[in-house]
Amino acid sequence: MNEIPITKVFFDEAEFTEIQKPLQSGWVVQGPYVKQFEDMFAEYTQCQYAKAVSNCTTALHLGLLALGIGIGDKVVVPSFTYVASANAVEYTGAEVVFCDIDLKTFNLDVHQLERLLATDKSIKAIMPVNLFGLCAALAQIKLLALNYNVRIIEDSACGFDAWLHGQHSGTFGEIGCFSFHPRKPITTGEGGMLITNDKNIYETVKQLCDHGASKSDLQRHQEKGGSLLPDFTKRGYNYRMTDFQGALGVCQIRKADIIMSKRRNIAHQYNEALKNILCLQLPIQPEGFIHGYQSYVCLFTLDPENLTLDKIDAANVKRNHLMAILEENGVATRQGTHAVHTLSYYAQRYNLKHEDLICAYAADRLSISLPLYPQMTHGEFEYVIDKLHEAIQCVV
Repeated sequence: MNEIPITKVFFDEAEFTEIQKPLQSGWVVQGPYVKQFEDMFAEYTQCQYAKAVSNCTTALHLGLLALGIGIGDKVVVPSFTYVASANAVEYTGAEVVFCDIDLKTFNLDVHQLERLLATDKSIKAIMPVNLFGLCAALAQIKLLALNYNVRIIEDSACGFDAWLHGQHSGTFGEIGCFSFHPRKPITTGEGGMLITNDKNIYETVKQLCDHGASKSDLQRHQEKGGSLLPDFTKRGYNYRMTDFQGALGVCQIRKADIIMSKRRNIAHQYNEALKNILCLQLPIQPEGFIHGYQSYVCLFTLDPENLTLDKIDAANVKRNHLMAILEENGVATRQGTHAVHTLSYYAQRYNLKHEDLICAYAADRLSISLPLYPQMTHGEFEYVIDKLHEAIQCVV
């Protein structure tokens, strides 16, 4: 059995054919394929506007700017997320307020969120993260945002085809931001997308991502007078997506239903195969939620009611040993993501200790992501399960 990676991209002849067309046409910058991808993504997520950008981090940065977030403001971010969530806030000059998570979902703890909103009037926005393909408690978060008059920008980097009560992730707040990194269900290599139902936000982001130009290159190409440069009415950035990436995106979203069906099927097989392993807390899908399974992330369990640093650190040794055994047997795993408040920069900047957000710390030290990709064979799946059982016998 060859090494089983944590994920694989799902490309076929369509991508190889389509990506050559920008080369043949000569239009390789942001152009017609990017526009087509934007339109298809807006339709898929059932929102009015979609703007493709260079990655999800730049989408978050632009979204925060479009909401007016800047120096003197604070934005709530769950600590258990990729560092990009917090970085995007700091790009604007605003400060990050870290919130702990619910260990059952890995998403933002709405009870702590309410306490933060009630005690800090400098908070201007909430950035719920729809982690690993499961929506955060967005309906409750939206009510809190209305009550405390703060904005919502969803970090839905992992949230493609994640739904809550029939509504796609990224559409509960003013803005939703997505990633097309190779570990995401659909990929353009790098690349991201910002979606919104607010035309003013869309127009602002469209301009900011293109150096602040009042017209895009595609608009100039399609209109008379395109030989003259447009006015630049904002200080912008070069956060554009290339047409190569747009071509990949068009192919990927055309087969999104197939990709997601296969991913969910493998996740359901994991649920069945691992249901009797007591030391693993499996991903949950609460009523009304549809999980996108960007990753299949378990928690190496301990008593969630009595968390202490000592207990977490002791279990972490076992979790790491488990992952090392699997690696030795050719099965790739990853920790889910990191607790950002434990990373040196943020711990020092905000004077934070590991225990300040104890559930995020536990998720950092005890999460384990298993291989998941659409073309995973039955033999590969069974090999992962067999080696996982063997490894658990060695550490528990």
